[in-house]
Amino acid sequence: MVSETHLLHSTLRISSVLIALLVLALASLFAAPASAQISFNVLHNFTDGVDGSFPAGGLTADTAGSLFGTTCGVACSSTSHSNGTVYRLAARGTGWVLTPLYQFRGGNDGVGPTGNITIGPDGSLYGTTFQGGGAGCGGSGCGTVFRLQPPPTVTPNIFGNWVETVLYRFRGGADGANPEFATLIFDQSGNMYGETSAGGAYGQGTVFELSPIPGGWTESVIYTFGAPGDGAEPLGGLNWQCGGTLQGTTFYGGYGYGTIFQLTPSGSSWTESIVHNFQGGNDGAYPAAGVLTGCVVIGTTCSQGPNGGGTVFMLNDGLFYHYFTGDPGTIGGPWAPLAGDETGLFGTTYRDGTYQAGNVFALEGCAGWGYTSLHDFTSGQDGGYPLSNLVVQSGTTTNLFGTTAAGGAYGGGVIFEISGNLTEMSQCSGLKK
Repeated sequence: MVSETHLLHSTLRISSVLIALLVLALASLFAAPASAQISFNVLHNFTDGVDGSFPAGGLTADTAGSLFGTTCGVACSSTSHSNGTVYRLAARGTGWVLTPLYQFRGGNDGVGPTGNITIGPDGSLYGTTFQGGGAGCGGSGCGTVFRLQPPPTVTPNIFGNWVETVLYRFRGGADGANPEFATLIFDQSGNMYGETSAGGAYGQGTVFELSPIPGGWTESVIYTFGAPGDGAEPLGGLNWQCGGTLQGTTFYGGYGYGTIFQLTPSGSSWTESIVHNFQGGNDGAYPAAGVLTGCVVIGTTCSQGPNGGGTVFMLNDGLFYHYFTGDPGTIGGPWAPLAGDETGLFGTTYRDGTYQAGNVFALEGCAGWGYTSLHDFTSGQDGGYPLSNLVVQSGTTTNLFGTTAAGGAYGGGVIFEISGNLTEMSQCSGLKK
Protein backbone atom coordinates (compact mmCIF):
# COMPACT_ATOMS: atom_id res chain seq x y z
CA MET A 1 0.00 0.00 0.00
CA VAL A 2 1.41 3.35 -0.99
CA SER A 3 1.44 6.00 1.72
CA GLU A 4 -0.10 9.44 1.24
CA THR A 5 3.30 11.05 1.82
CA HIS A 6 4.58 9.18 -1.21
CA LEU A 7 1.33 10.08 -2.99
CA LEU A 8 2.32 13.75 -3.01
CA HIS A 9 5.28 12.84 -5.23
CA SER A 10 3.43 10.47 -7.57
CA THR A 11 2.33 11.39 -11.06
CA LEU A 12 -0.79 9.25 -10.68
CA ARG A 13 -1.58 10.12 -7.08
CA ILE A 14 -5.17 8.81 -7.25
CA SER A 15 -4.56 5.15 -8.05
CA SER A 16 -2.66 4.15 -4.93
CA VAL A 17 -5.05 6.02 -2.66
CA LEU A 18 -8.15 4.30 -3.95
CA ILE A 19 -6.67 0.84 -3.48
CA ALA A 20 -6.24 1.72 0.18
CA LEU A 21 -9.72 3.20 0.27
CA LEU A 22 -11.33 -0.02 -0.90
CA VAL A 23 -9.73 -1.89 1.98
CA LEU A 24 -10.99 0.73 4.41
CA ALA A 25 -14.46 0.66 2.88
CA LEU A 26 -14.87 -3.07 3.33
CA ALA A 27 -13.73 -2.83 6.94
CA SER A 28 -16.08 -0.03 7.94
CA LEU A 29 -19.76 -0.81 7.41
CA PHE A 30 -21.46 1.19 10.15
CA ALA A 31 -24.09 3.75 9.22
CA ALA A 32 -23.49 7.51 9.21
CA PRO A 33 -25.45 9.50 11.76
CA ALA A 34 -28.33 11.39 10.18
CA SER A 35 -29.04 15.04 10.79
CA ALA A 36 -32.55 15.91 11.90
CA GLN A 37 -32.61 18.72 9.36
CA ILE A 38 -31.41 16.96 6.24
CA SER A 39 -31.64 13.57 4.57
CA PHE A 40 -28.80 11.61 3.01
CA ASN A 41 -29.50 9.00 0.32
CA VAL A 42 -27.35 6.80 -1.87
CA LEU A 43 -28.77 6.99 -5.39
CA HIS A 44 -26.41 4.44 -6.98
CA ASN A 45 -23.79 1.93 -5.84
CA PHE A 46 -21.13 1.31 -8.48
CA THR A 47 -20.68 -2.40 -9.12
CA ASP A 48 -17.55 -2.49 -11.35
CA GLY A 49 -19.78 -3.94 -14.07
CA VAL A 50 -21.08 -2.02 -17.06
CA ASP A 51 -21.56 0.97 -14.77
CA GLY A 52 -17.85 1.09 -13.89
CA SER A 53 -16.27 1.83 -10.51
CA PHE A 54 -14.34 4.46 -8.59
CA PRO A 55 -15.81 7.80 -9.71
CA ALA A 56 -12.96 10.24 -9.13
CA GLY A 57 -14.81 12.98 -11.00
CA GLY A 58 -17.98 14.70 -9.94
CA LEU A 59 -21.26 15.41 -11.70
CA THR A 60 -22.55 17.80 -14.36
CA ALA A 61 -26.23 18.69 -14.66
CA ASP A 62 -28.07 19.45 -17.89
CA THR A 63 -31.03 21.82 -18.18
CA ALA A 64 -33.47 18.97 -17.54
CA GLY A 65 -31.85 18.10 -14.21
CA SER A 66 -30.19 14.88 -15.36
CA LEU A 67 -26.66 14.24 -14.08
CA PHE A 68 -23.65 13.11 -16.12
CA GLY A 69 -20.44 11.68 -14.70
CA THR A 70 -17.46 9.38 -15.19
CA THR A 71 -15.77 6.44 -13.48
CA CYS A 72 -12.04 5.89 -13.80
CA GLY A 73 -11.78 2.12 -13.23
CA VAL A 74 -8.27 0.67 -13.59
CA ALA A 75 -6.67 4.11 -13.67
CA CYS A 76 -7.76 4.50 -10.03
CA SER A 77 -7.53 0.94 -8.74
CA SER A 78 -5.80 -2.20 -9.96
CA THR A 79 -8.74 -4.21 -8.58
CA SER A 80 -11.15 -2.74 -11.13
CA HIS A 81 -12.21 -4.60 -14.28
CA SER A 82 -13.24 -1.43 -16.13
CA ASN A 83 -11.33 1.01 -18.31
CA GLY A 84 -13.78 3.67 -17.20
CA THR A 85 -17.25 4.78 -18.20
CA VAL A 86 -19.44 7.79 -18.89
CA TYR A 87 -22.94 7.57 -17.44
CA ARG A 88 -26.16 9.47 -17.03
CA LEU A 89 -28.32 9.47 -13.90
CA ALA A 90 -31.91 10.54 -14.54
CA ALA A 91 -34.96 10.81 -12.31
CA ARG A 92 -37.58 8.16 -13.09
CA GLY A 93 -40.76 8.31 -11.04
CA THR A 94 -39.79 8.34 -7.38
CA GLY A 95 -36.25 7.06 -8.02
CA TRP A 96 -33.18 7.48 -10.16
CA VAL A 97 -31.90 5.29 -13.00
CA LEU A 98 -28.24 5.12 -14.07
CA THR A 99 -27.54 4.38 -17.73
CA PRO A 100 -23.97 3.75 -18.97
CA LEU A 101 -23.48 5.80 -22.13
CA TYR A 102 -19.97 4.60 -23.04
CA GLN A 103 -17.40 2.07 -21.83
CA PHE A 104 -13.80 2.87 -22.73
CA ARG A 105 -11.86 0.14 -24.51
CA GLY A 106 -8.22 1.00 -23.80
CA GLY A 107 -5.49 1.07 -26.44
CA ASN A 108 -6.01 3.97 -28.83
CA ASP A 109 -9.24 4.68 -27.01
CA GLY A 110 -9.12 6.37 -23.62
CA VAL A 111 -8.59 4.82 -20.20
CA GLY A 112 -9.64 6.30 -16.90
CA PRO A 113 -11.63 9.53 -17.14
CA THR A 114 -10.99 11.30 -13.83
CA GLY A 115 -12.46 14.71 -14.62
CA ASN A 116 -15.98 16.00 -15.01
CA ILE A 117 -18.07 15.94 -18.16
CA THR A 118 -18.61 19.24 -20.02
CA ILE A 119 -21.80 19.75 -22.02
CA GLY A 120 -20.65 21.62 -25.12
CA PRO A 121 -22.40 24.34 -27.10
CA ASP A 122 -23.60 21.65 -29.53
CA GLY A 123 -25.13 19.54 -26.75
CA SER A 124 -22.44 16.85 -27.02
CA LEU A 125 -20.54 15.57 -23.99
CA TYR A 126 -16.83 16.41 -23.80
CA GLY A 127 -14.18 15.11 -21.44
CA THR A 128 -10.68 13.76 -20.96
CA THR A 129 -9.10 10.45 -19.99
CA PHE A 130 -6.02 10.27 -17.80
CA GLN A 131 -4.47 7.45 -19.81
CA GLY A 132 -4.99 5.66 -23.12
CA GLY A 133 -4.73 7.03 -26.61
CA GLY A 134 -1.70 4.98 -27.61
CA ALA A 135 1.38 3.34 -26.14
CA GLY A 136 3.20 6.43 -24.86
CA CYS A 137 3.92 7.40 -21.26
CA GLY A 138 5.38 4.04 -20.30
CA GLY A 139 2.87 2.03 -22.31
CA SER A 140 -0.26 3.22 -20.52
CA GLY A 141 -0.98 6.04 -22.95
CA CYS A 142 -0.75 9.77 -22.28
CA GLY A 143 -4.48 10.52 -22.25
CA THR A 144 -7.12 11.80 -24.63
CA VAL A 145 -9.79 14.41 -25.23
CA PHE A 146 -13.07 12.85 -26.34
CA ARG A 147 -16.58 13.72 -27.49
CA LEU A 148 -19.73 11.65 -26.97
CA GLN A 149 -22.87 12.00 -29.08
CA PRO A 150 -26.16 10.10 -29.05
CA PRO A 151 -26.53 7.32 -31.64
CA PRO A 152 -27.70 8.87 -34.93
CA THR A 153 -30.63 6.46 -35.26
CA VAL A 154 -32.33 7.40 -31.99
CA THR A 155 -33.44 10.59 -30.30
CA PRO A 156 -31.16 12.21 -27.68
CA ASN A 157 -33.58 11.02 -24.98
CA ILE A 158 -32.69 7.37 -25.64
CA PHE A 159 -29.51 6.26 -23.93
CA GLY A 160 -26.86 3.61 -24.32
CA ASN A 161 -24.18 2.98 -26.96
CA TRP A 162 -23.36 6.62 -27.54
CA VAL A 163 -20.81 7.37 -30.25
CA GLU A 164 -17.34 8.34 -29.05
CA THR A 165 -14.85 10.36 -31.09
CA VAL A 166 -11.29 10.85 -29.86
CA LEU A 167 -10.54 14.48 -30.67
CA TYR A 168 -6.92 14.43 -29.55
CA ARG A 169 -4.37 11.89 -28.26
CA PHE A 170 -1.60 13.37 -26.13
CA ARG A 171 1.92 12.25 -27.05
CA GLY A 172 3.65 13.05 -23.76
CA GLY A 173 6.11 15.59 -25.09
CA ALA A 174 5.70 19.32 -25.53
CA ASP A 175 1.98 18.84 -26.18
CA GLY A 176 1.36 17.61 -22.62
CA ALA A 177 0.33 14.38 -20.94
CA ASN A 178 -2.21 13.00 -18.46
CA PRO A 179 -5.10 15.43 -18.11
CA GLU A 180 -6.12 14.64 -14.54
CA PHE A 181 -9.10 16.20 -12.75
CA ALA A 182 -9.37 19.28 -14.95
CA THR A 183 -12.72 19.95 -16.61
CA LEU A 184 -12.80 21.33 -20.16
CA ILE A 185 -14.24 24.80 -20.84
CA PHE A 186 -15.28 26.58 -24.03
CA ASP A 187 -14.97 30.15 -25.26
CA GLN A 188 -17.58 31.97 -27.34
CA SER A 189 -15.86 30.93 -30.57
CA GLY A 190 -16.16 27.21 -29.80
CA ASN A 191 -12.52 26.69 -28.82
CA MET A 192 -11.89 24.31 -25.93
CA TYR A 193 -9.37 24.76 -23.10
CA GLY A 194 -7.94 22.31 -20.60
CA GLU A 195 -4.90 21.27 -18.60
CA THR A 196 -2.48 18.37 -18.46
CA SER A 197 -0.71 17.54 -15.21
CA ALA A 198 2.45 16.34 -16.96
CA GLY A 199 4.33 16.90 -20.21
CA GLY A 200 5.17 20.24 -21.74
CA ALA A 201 8.59 21.81 -22.15
CA TYR A 202 9.54 21.16 -18.50
CA GLY A 203 7.50 18.03 -17.90
CA GLN A 204 5.34 19.81 -15.32
CA GLY A 205 2.08 20.26 -17.21
CA THR A 206 0.42 22.54 -19.73
CA VAL A 207 -2.62 24.61 -20.57
CA PHE A 208 -3.85 23.62 -24.03
CA GLU A 209 -6.39 24.86 -26.55
CA LEU A 210 -8.27 22.68 -29.00
CA SER A 211 -9.72 24.53 -32.00
CA PRO A 212 -12.15 23.07 -34.53
CA ILE A 213 -10.86 22.77 -38.09
CA PRO A 214 -12.45 21.12 -41.13
CA GLY A 215 -12.53 17.41 -40.40
CA GLY A 216 -11.19 17.56 -36.85
CA TRP A 217 -9.50 19.58 -34.15
CA THR A 218 -6.02 21.03 -33.74
CA GLU A 219 -4.17 21.35 -30.42
CA SER A 220 -1.90 24.17 -29.35
CA VAL A 221 -0.17 24.66 -26.01
CA ILE A 222 -0.84 28.17 -24.75
CA TYR A 223 1.28 27.77 -21.61
CA THR A 224 3.74 25.28 -20.19
CA PHE A 225 4.58 25.05 -16.47
CA GLY A 226 7.75 24.26 -14.58
CA ALA A 227 10.19 27.13 -15.11
CA PRO A 228 12.05 28.20 -11.92
CA GLY A 229 9.61 29.90 -9.55
CA ASP A 230 6.61 29.01 -11.68
CA GLY A 231 3.77 26.67 -10.77
CA ALA A 232 3.85 22.96 -11.57
CA GLU A 233 1.29 20.18 -12.14
CA PRO A 234 -2.08 21.87 -12.64
CA LEU A 235 -4.93 19.59 -11.55
CA GLY A 236 -8.04 21.61 -10.86
CA GLY A 237 -9.13 23.06 -14.18
CA LEU A 238 -9.58 26.55 -15.58
CA ASN A 239 -12.30 29.16 -15.20
CA TRP A 240 -13.06 32.42 -16.95
CA GLN A 241 -12.64 35.46 -14.73
CA CYS A 242 -13.53 39.14 -15.08
CA GLY A 243 -11.86 40.77 -18.07
CA GLY A 244 -11.66 37.58 -20.12
CA THR A 245 -8.70 36.05 -18.28
CA LEU A 246 -8.25 32.40 -17.39
CA GLN A 247 -7.43 31.45 -13.81
CA GLY A 248 -6.39 28.16 -12.32
CA THR A 249 -4.17 26.53 -9.72
CA THR A 250 -1.07 24.35 -9.68
CA PHE A 251 -0.62 21.61 -7.10
CA TYR A 252 3.11 22.25 -6.74
CA GLY A 253 5.55 24.97 -7.70
CA GLY A 254 5.99 28.55 -6.57
CA TYR A 255 7.41 28.25 -3.05
CA GLY A 256 6.78 24.52 -3.23
CA TYR A 257 3.17 24.53 -2.03
CA GLY A 258 1.33 25.46 -5.23
CA THR A 259 0.10 28.62 -6.92
CA ILE A 260 -2.88 30.49 -8.29
CA PHE A 261 -2.10 31.66 -11.83
CA GLN A 262 -3.76 33.87 -14.39
CA LEU A 263 -3.49 33.75 -18.19
CA THR A 264 -4.25 36.97 -20.07
CA PRO A 265 -4.71 37.05 -23.86
CA SER A 266 -2.07 39.17 -25.56
CA GLY A 267 -2.54 39.28 -29.33
CA SER A 268 -2.19 35.73 -30.58
CA SER A 269 -0.53 34.50 -27.37
CA TRP A 270 -1.16 34.41 -23.63
CA THR A 271 0.78 35.95 -20.74
CA GLU A 272 0.97 34.22 -17.37
CA SER A 273 1.14 35.92 -14.00
CA ILE A 274 1.19 34.42 -10.50
CA VAL A 275 -1.75 35.66 -8.42
CA HIS A 276 -0.65 33.89 -5.23
CA ASN A 277 2.16 31.61 -4.06
CA PHE A 278 0.99 29.35 -1.24
CA GLN A 279 3.40 29.24 1.68
CA GLY A 280 2.19 26.19 3.59
CA GLY A 281 1.19 28.24 6.63
CA ASN A 282 -2.14 29.86 7.40
CA ASP A 283 -2.91 30.07 3.69
CA GLY A 284 -2.64 26.30 3.26
CA ALA A 285 -0.86 24.17 0.69
CA TYR A 286 -1.48 22.08 -2.43
CA PRO A 287 -4.55 23.55 -4.15
CA ALA A 288 -5.98 20.55 -5.98
CA ALA A 289 -9.15 22.34 -7.13
CA GLY A 290 -9.55 25.36 -9.36
CA VAL A 291 -11.04 28.68 -8.28
CA LEU A 292 -14.65 29.76 -8.77
CA THR A 293 -15.66 31.77 -11.81
CA GLY A 294 -16.28 35.45 -11.11
CA CYS A 295 -14.56 38.61 -9.97
CA VAL A 296 -13.65 37.25 -6.52
CA VAL A 297 -10.92 34.62 -6.20
CA ILE A 298 -12.45 31.84 -4.07
CA GLY A 299 -10.87 28.42 -3.73
CA THR A 300 -9.42 25.74 -1.47
CA THR A 301 -6.24 23.98 -0.46
CA CYS A 302 -6.23 20.32 0.53
CA SER A 303 -3.51 20.49 3.17
CA GLN A 304 -1.83 22.63 5.84
CA GLY A 305 -3.40 25.74 7.36
CA PRO A 306 -3.46 26.27 11.15
CA ASN A 307 -5.41 23.04 11.75
CA GLY A 308 -3.57 20.93 9.20
CA GLY A 309 -6.55 19.97 7.04
CA GLY A 310 -6.55 22.65 4.34
CA THR A 311 -8.32 25.97 3.87
CA VAL A 312 -11.15 27.79 2.11
CA PHE A 313 -10.09 31.28 1.03
CA MET A 314 -11.29 34.46 -0.66
CA LEU A 315 -8.02 35.87 -1.88
CA ASN A 316 -8.73 39.44 -2.90
CA ASP A 317 -9.78 40.43 0.62
CA GLY A 318 -7.14 38.30 2.29
CA LEU A 319 -9.89 36.37 4.05
CA PHE A 320 -9.79 32.71 4.97
CA TYR A 321 -13.26 31.34 5.42
CA HIS A 322 -12.45 28.10 7.16
CA TYR A 323 -9.53 26.06 8.44
CA PHE A 324 -10.14 22.32 8.20
CA THR A 325 -8.83 20.00 10.90
CA GLY A 326 -6.65 17.15 9.73
CA ASP A 327 -3.21 15.59 9.68
CA PRO A 328 -0.82 18.14 8.07
CA GLY A 329 1.14 15.21 6.62
CA THR A 330 -1.82 14.15 4.46
CA ILE A 331 -3.85 15.73 1.68
CA GLY A 332 -7.25 15.22 3.25
CA GLY A 333 -8.95 18.57 2.65
CA PRO A 334 -11.04 19.66 -0.36
CA TRP A 335 -9.96 18.24 -3.73
CA ALA A 336 -12.95 19.46 -5.76
CA PRO A 337 -14.18 22.94 -6.70
CA LEU A 338 -16.67 24.65 -4.41
CA ALA A 339 -20.26 25.39 -5.37
CA GLY A 340 -21.76 28.78 -4.54
CA ASP A 341 -20.34 32.28 -4.19
CA GLU A 342 -19.04 34.75 -1.61
CA THR A 343 -22.26 34.56 0.46
CA GLY A 344 -22.64 30.78 0.68
CA LEU A 345 -20.50 27.80 -0.28
CA PHE A 346 -20.88 24.01 -0.43
CA GLY A 347 -18.03 21.53 -0.81
CA THR A 348 -16.49 18.19 0.06
CA THR A 349 -13.32 17.07 1.81
CA TYR A 350 -11.41 13.94 0.94
CA ARG A 351 -10.34 12.65 4.37
CA ASP A 352 -11.53 15.18 6.93
CA GLY A 353 -14.70 14.69 8.96
CA THR A 354 -15.57 12.67 12.05
CA TYR A 355 -14.51 9.32 10.57
CA GLN A 356 -11.60 10.63 8.44
CA ALA A 357 -13.40 9.42 5.33
CA GLY A 358 -14.39 12.86 4.06
CA ASN A 359 -17.49 14.99 4.49
CA VAL A 360 -19.91 17.41 2.83
CA PHE A 361 -19.93 20.91 4.31
CA ALA A 362 -21.68 24.27 4.03
CA LEU A 363 -20.22 27.71 4.75
CA GLU A 364 -22.39 30.82 5.06
CA GLY A 365 -21.03 34.33 5.19
CA CYS A 366 -23.70 36.47 6.83
CA ALA A 367 -23.07 35.19 10.36
CA GLY A 368 -19.30 35.14 10.58
CA TRP A 369 -18.75 32.32 8.10
CA GLY A 370 -20.42 29.60 10.07
CA TYR A 371 -19.36 26.04 9.18
CA THR A 372 -21.75 23.08 9.14
CA SER A 373 -20.88 19.50 8.30
CA LEU A 374 -23.88 18.17 6.39
CA HIS A 375 -22.65 14.56 6.30
CA ASP A 376 -19.58 12.73 7.61
CA PHE A 377 -18.77 9.70 5.47
CA THR A 378 -17.91 6.42 7.17
CA SER A 379 -16.39 4.57 4.17
CA GLY A 380 -19.17 2.03 4.64
CA GLN A 381 -22.56 1.77 2.94
CA ASP A 382 -22.73 5.56 2.61
CA GLY A 383 -19.47 5.73 0.64
CA GLY A 384 -16.24 7.46 1.47
CA TYR A 385 -13.41 9.69 0.30
CA PRO A 386 -15.22 12.10 -2.02
CA LEU A 387 -13.13 13.81 -4.69
CA SER A 388 -16.33 15.24 -6.14
CA ASN A 389 -17.75 18.68 -6.67
CA LEU A 390 -21.37 19.22 -5.65
CA VAL A 391 -24.26 19.96 -8.00
CA VAL A 392 -26.79 22.25 -6.30
CA GLN A 393 -30.45 22.11 -7.32
CA SER A 394 -32.88 24.40 -5.55
CA GLY A 395 -36.66 24.29 -5.19
CA THR A 396 -38.83 23.82 -2.12
CA THR A 397 -35.71 22.16 -0.69
CA THR A 398 -32.03 22.35 -1.54
CA ASN A 399 -30.60 19.20 -3.11
CA LEU A 400 -26.88 18.47 -3.30
CA PHE A 401 -25.56 15.69 -5.56
CA GLY A 402 -22.06 14.24 -5.60
CA THR A 403 -19.95 11.08 -5.74
CA THR A 404 -17.56 9.23 -3.46
CA ALA A 405 -14.45 7.58 -4.81
CA ALA A 406 -14.89 4.42 -2.72
CA GLY A 407 -17.23 2.69 -0.29
CA GLY A 408 -20.84 1.77 -0.86
CA ALA A 409 -22.42 -1.66 -1.15
CA TYR A 410 -19.72 -2.97 -3.53
CA GLY A 411 -16.75 -0.84 -2.49
CA GLY A 412 -16.58 0.97 -5.83
CA GLY A 413 -18.09 4.29 -4.81
CA VAL A 414 -21.55 5.83 -4.80
CA ILE A 415 -23.65 8.70 -6.10
CA PHE A 416 -25.32 10.46 -3.18
CA GLU A 417 -27.96 13.11 -2.55
CA ILE A 418 -28.31 15.42 0.44
CA SER A 419 -31.61 17.25 0.65
CA GLY A 420 -33.49 19.45 3.08
CA ASN A 421 -34.05 23.05 4.02
CA LEU A 422 -30.35 23.76 4.40
CA THR A 423 -30.91 27.49 4.82
CA GLU A 424 -32.41 26.87 8.29
CA MET A 425 -29.07 25.57 9.49
CA SER A 426 -27.67 29.09 9.96
CA GLN A 427 -28.68 32.54 11.09
CA CYS A 428 -28.73 33.70 7.47
CA SER A 429 -31.93 34.34 5.56
CA GLY A 430 -30.62 31.90 2.99
CA LEU A 431 -27.54 30.50 1.35
CA LYS A 432 -27.14 31.99 -2.10
CA LYS A 433 -26.61 29.33 -4.74
